[in-house]
Amino acid sequence: MHANFHNEILFVGRFLMGGAFVFAGLRNIQNMAFLAQMMGARGVPQAATVLWLGIVAQIVAGVLLMVGFWTAPAAALLLLFLLAATPMFHNFWDHQGPDRAAKINGFVGNIALAGGFLTLLSVAQ
Repeated sequence: MHANFHNEILFVGRFLMGGAFVFAGLRNIQNMAFLAQMMGARGVPQAATVLWLGIVAQIVAGVLLMVGFWTAPAAALLLLFLLAATPMFHNFWDHQGPDRAAKINGFVGNIALAGGFLTLLSVAQ
């Protein structure tokens, strides 16, 4: 594959993945009260603080991916974020009906994102 084309594809992929997390982090700020309550109910200690740490990780690591700076650490941080957040927020095993289907979709989407981050880690320099 032509080197420039490879770099352009990598840029677009990083931009889309990072941008999705920046968007999600900003959206989570708007839903902080609800999310912190949900996390607390699931037994997360200091839920509001943990939520803020997650939001900062989403936004900062997302921006780093978008601009291609510290790509490997940013991808690793978002991979760790997904490992913690996915079972907490996409716990399809605790739901039934349409809500279960939505949770399964979120779970599977996060698994795909984890695969993308592993791919980024394999090509990061």
